[in-house]
Amino acid sequence: MSHHDDHSNQSSGTASLPGNGTYGAAFTRSVEDPEGFWLEATERIDWETKPTRALDDSRAPVYRWFPDGVLNTCYNAVDRHVEAGNGDRTAIIYDSAVLGLQESITYAQLQEQVAGFAGALAAAGVGKGDRVLIYLPMIPQAAIAMLAIARLGAVHSVVFGGFAPKELAVRIDDCQPTVVVTASGGVEPKRRIEYLPAVADAIGMAGHTPGTVLVHERDGFEHTVAEMQAAAEQGSMGVNWKSWAEAVADSDPADCVPVAATDPLYVLYTSGTTGTPKGVVRDNGGHATALAWSMENIYNVAPGEVMATASDVGWVVGHSYIVYGPLIAGATTVIYEGKPVGTPDAGAFWRLIQDHKVRSFFTAPTALRAIRRQDPEGELVEDYDISSLRALYVAGERLDPETWSWAGQVLGVPVVDHWWQTETGWAIAGNPMGLEALELKSGSPTVPIPGYQVEILDPLGDPVARGEEGNIAVKLPLPPGTLATLWGNDQRFIDSYLTAFDGYYATGDSGLMDQDGYVYVMGRTDDVINVSGHRLSTGHMEQVLSSHPKVAECAVIGVADDLKGQRPSGYVVLKAGIETDEDRVTQELVAMVRNQIGAVADLKHIAVVDALPKTRSGKILRKTMRQIADGVEAPVPSTIEDPAVLEAISSVLRPQN
Repeated sequence: MSHHDDHSNQSSGTASLPGNGTYGAAFTRSVEDPEGFWLEATERIDWETKPTRALDDSRAPVYRWFPDGVLNTCYNAVDRHVEAGNGDRTAIIYDSAVLGLQESITYAQLQEQVAGFAGALAAAGVGKGDRVLIYLPMIPQAAIAMLAIARLGAVHSVVFGGFAPKELAVRIDDCQPTVVVTASGGVEPKRRIEYLPAVADAIGMAGHTPGTVLVHERDGFEHTVAEMQAAAEQGSMGVNWKSWAEAVADSDPADCVPVAATDPLYVLYTSGTTGTPKGVVRDNGGHATALAWSMENIYNVAPGEVMATASDVGWVVGHSYIVYGPLIAGATTVIYEGKPVGTPDAGAFWRLIQDHKVRSFFTAPTALRAIRRQDPEGELVEDYDISSLRALYVAGERLDPETWSWAGQVLGVPVVDHWWQTETGWAIAGNPMGLEALELKSGSPTVPIPGYQVEILDPLGDPVARGEEGNIAVKLPLPPGTLATLWGNDQRFIDSYLTAFDGYYATGDSGLMDQDGYVYVMGRTDDVINVSGHRLSTGHMEQVLSSHPKVAECAVIGVADDLKGQRPSGYVVLKAGIETDEDRVTQELVAMVRNQIGAVADLKHIAVVDALPKTRSGKILRKTMRQIADGVEAPVPSTIEDPAVLEAISSVLRPQN
């Protein structure tokens, strides 16, 4: 028996499937007859040309789903519901806690607004396959813009409104948009963030110049479209700044453009371990099919029911479960402009559930920890009628057992931890509540979802025994709806995800599978950290710190944080022989990271140290530093160059816990 066969009965993922058989049967079929399983799943979608084949493996390991299918994603999310006589059903509820207003948009109204904005985009030169970059806050226009771009068969790239101009410029250069869509600004509980100067700066920095910037004008902001247009003309930038409303008034509504199932719907950038962001490409057909399947089988939401996802359209969760998933399913989605606490208090989410009769609510562990910090006994829940709620879904980072049990006790509904990535677009592991509600286990996102053959591998790529920790990998091909490639770079896609273990997608996470087939995710295996559900590269932060003229070398590690899951902590060695005010340097470094990566990086703690612990080959011992900072008993690595250096830095690291 070879080493591979040794654990086959334990690690295949189908050996001992939990549940009464509904989940097990679906999972087994997805593995043994993926062709039949996924072609059947396409019945939830309206096609211009129905696919007759599920998987195209002619260019493996780059796979494509439904190669002969033709459809339009916007038609599936909007028009088909109107044509079926459900135009008066609510599509979007906009709830702005920061502005104190609520608005409802029906499917018929949404169709009119999306077609109108698609016409404005078409008039600005956007056609099938062109890219449009979106930089918007949490307002209905974000969903309308995404759908309008999909309507034209074009490709959107949404950039979170908290990113700095430099980050925006990098993305403009990578996807080369024809148009940028933005708004006057974003409203935070205590301040307003002006977007227009940031967009203008980014366009100035970028090598590629978009032809048009369309601006949704909001009240109460300083900078205007007219001012930006005048500045562009003066600086001969060649960019046409125009207000959203005027652009729509000056053009005719546009119809849906059919595209191949394999054509790209969007590019979404995720932190790479190097400074260049990776543009995850999502296709049209696999994406629509997978999201429709997940709405029914994971989130248990039927047409006309309400799902609220407290995330941002700038992240994958917002793409999948604020915009596309609920609307493709014909459900009602809530766009929430506010925070879990402070708008006005820690009862904000419970108010949302009561006001909009939310059935499935989705948020990140960070939000629950923030609520628990302010309202430890969960007393505010008693002020609201949350009887519509059937389950709370949590994803974005590890859900600690304390927060999991607290939320379950306070809300009296199942708290469903599930695990996925920007790259996968929907859950790798979860509790398929609509298919079969399985037993929940603390610390586990339950089981692999049908289509995902999850295995735990040792460093050589061999499966480990149940209960042993290793690299979490998914057997190829990945199911529909996952990343097709990286924008403009198949080779980088293969190198980043498909070469670590032959025949597998490497998730970059480590974890284990228990005897019952439940998955446990322990953490990242690389240097991408998770701050409040935002994946950020510590390597990228290090690049910024090391660019300071007084810094000799540096390390940034992710330290465990009760509220945010992880927070970055920086350690710098200053150049010798320079007269330096250490406090001033650390303040400058904090400001540099904020300016170059954005407030989202949240690097506030930087310590000046004499030296960094290294291996003899010169590699900084980041993992050991992280263990000390987290208060974990860490063995001194045998490869260490100078144990005294580790001893010295330990005193700086320890208080960080």
